[in-house]
Amino acid sequence: MRYKSLPDFIASRGTALDVGPVAMIFAEDPVEVASTLRHHLDTGFRTVLLFIHDEIFVDPALEDRVHRIRHDVHAEEAVTGAVDAVTATAAPGIWLYYCFNAEYLFFPFCESRTVRDMLSFHTEERRDAMLTYVVDLYAGDLERFPDAVSLEDAHLDRSGYYALGRTDPEKNWAAKERQLDFFGGLRWRFEEHVTWSKRKIDRISLFRAKTGLQLRGDFTFTDEEYNTYACPWHHNITAAICSFRTAKALKTNPGSRYQIQTFRWHSSTEFRWHSQQLMELGLMEPGQWF
Repeated sequence: MRYKSLPDFIASRGTALDVGPVAMIFAEDPVEVASTLRHHLDTGFRTVLLFIHDEIFVDPALEDRVHRIRHDVHAEEAVTGAVDAVTATAAPGIWLYYCFNAEYLFFPFCESRTVRDMLSFHTEERRDAMLTYVVDLYAGDLERFPDAVSLEDAHLDRSGYYALGRTDPEKNWAAKERQLDFFGGLRWRFEEHVTWSKRKIDRISLFRAKTGLQLRGDFTFTDEEYNTYACPWHHNITAAICSFRTAKALKTNPGSRYQIQTFRWHSSTEFRWHSQQLMELGLMEPGQWF
């Protein structure tokens, strides 16, 4: 179904936001919109909201399975504003998720279990949000794939990831409990082309709707417990969003396009599109879920 705006969707949404999980996908351009939709539909999201410009084509067969919402994704606070509006409208407690086109959610054992299975377990562990690492994907051959996007030739970095303690400037820069800033991938290797405020690769992409909850511009939430990587008692599940978004931006931006001849380096490896590879690389973990 098509909606002329986000307010139009909210006014006539029916039961779309009554039962989760709900995925919000923001299409910044036409690249891999179809594969992104198929991946998240197959993953087990009950409802998919597609925020998109009118001029971007979507296969009618796919469009019939999602809620297409006209939205200027490039406007200031377009993403945070939309996430906040959906959060405020959704039934309290349902799970929400957001990502961009050419991004794909992976979680432990996702080949045989659905996102509903995972979130049911995570809820039983009294968790209201889940940390996801944004793992950069890139085409191995930029001559064949000049926009750096190729599902068949996808690569990722197998090393070069690290974390720093997150501090609170309002409390004399004291360390925040169970919060870390994570770095690595293309944003780390090509940091001269990435503003410092955009270099983190952690994102709280899965979270439960709650009255008054708001998403900040750095992809953290106003409820600090939502920003933690685990509960105080043990490690929890983490997930990964495998994303061509940074590679695509670096090869589209005039300031970096001609300075990057390849993204491959000694720690590049082919992406196998399997959760086991991501767990072996330490890019997500199952916690107590076996």
